[in-house]
Amino acid sequence: MNKNIFSWMVILFIVTSCNNDNNDESEPIILSENIELYNQDLISDDYIFVVGNSSTYSYLVNKEGFKLWEWNFDTSSGNDLEILENGNIIGLFKDANATIDFGGFGGTAKLIDSNLNTLWEFTVSDDNFIAHHDVEMLPNGNVLMMIWERITNQTAVQNGVDFDNDIFAEKIIEVNPSSNQIVWEWRSWDHIIQDKFEDLPNFGDINMNPNKININYSIDNPPGGSFFINGDIMHANGLDYDPIKDVIYLSVNYYDEIWVIDHSTTTSEAQSETGGNYNKGGDLIYRFGNPNTYNSLGDKIFDKIHFPNLLEDGVPGEGNVLVYVNGNSTEQSIIYELAMPSNFSLESNFNNEPNIVWSYLNDEIFSGKLCGAIRLPNGNTLITESDYGLWEVTENGEIAWKYVKDETTNFIWRSYHYPRDGAVSQSLGLLQD
Repeated sequence: MNKNIFSWMVILFIVTSCNNDNNDESEPIILSENIELYNQDLISDDYIFVVGNSSTYSYLVNKEGFKLWEWNFDTSSGNDLEILENGNIIGLFKDANATIDFGGFGGTAKLIDSNLNTLWEFTVSDDNFIAHHDVEMLPNGNVLMMIWERITNQTAVQNGVDFDNDIFAEKIIEVNPSSNQIVWEWRSWDHIIQDKFEDLPNFGDINMNPNKININYSIDNPPGGSFFINGDIMHANGLDYDPIKDVIYLSVNYYDEIWVIDHSTTTSEAQSETGGNYNKGGDLIYRFGNPNTYNSLGDKIFDKIHFPNLLEDGVPGEGNVLVYVNGNSTEQSIIYELAMPSNFSLESNFNNEPNIVWSYLNDEIFSGKLCGAIRLPNGNTLITESDYGLWEVTENGEIAWKYVKDETTNFIWRSYHYPRDGAVSQSLGLLQD
């Protein structure tokens, strides 16, 4: 048994025994000092995986605030880690020799067992490419990885990019761990448009091509920061996969929007404008959060974003997307739940934005980077405020639980929930009799 769960169980036994000696039938709830608020009647009583940002340390905690399992890796994360049902970790880790090192860089995807043995790894890290931020294991066992791809300044300028350095475009690859072969890929660079240089390639009307990516958008509307100056003009920071619609959600921080990409395409179709279930090839089949990126109608509601979380597995709101809006310009974060359209489409001169199903705003919640939100089985939402800790709120906005991050954790990347009696608990030996 993990020493942390043993320790808090001993404490609980001692206090309960003393309580029974006093003939009091109620059992006290012992809370760790990290708990600021605990409402037993409102919480969803799950285990929470707290993922340290760019850290060698992550841990599983219960709602009483006690650690049940700890992972001390030999290299820092870069950034996402998730626990699989068999207790293994799928995650991205930093390449110590990486030459592309913007915030969020990684380099190596790994599969690690509960004893910290590396079962598989795949590295994308050289002068022109690096894996970054997020990984996703697909139902078929393959792994999606986000890649920054260098576009030289000469090539960029020749294609209508109004910038004086190399740039880094987004790319997604799917890797088969059994063969280490890349079996599918999508490149944002194949789907760009620009309206500045009529005599150069990719010239067109931005609004009349809503499925294309205005390559000069963030250059004309700079987000600031050294990442951007160094050519990181998109800065995608999260992806999620919908196995029912076979699409990928990609959050693009400097565009203040989420892109929806058709995964049903072949790699060849993904380079084109046709093919796949939506017959758009690798063009965007949908996008939302900032219609200014293609000069369209509707309100811009995103202001730097993280974690495009598709709600699945029968939780309330299934099929909707949760997203954490950092709110850098206002220093006020907000969490949105957005209803995805039944049929993805984009029209010019039209409000293509999804409906807001639910939102949560609290004057005390703001973090300018990282963060995320997940939906819990009872309908509550768990919010990761990365420089503080975790908030659990009900649908009506009542605060059910507040957890201050461990003192050894500088920032939290994300948090994920696992049922007390679920497969992960069983795999890690945490099921209680």
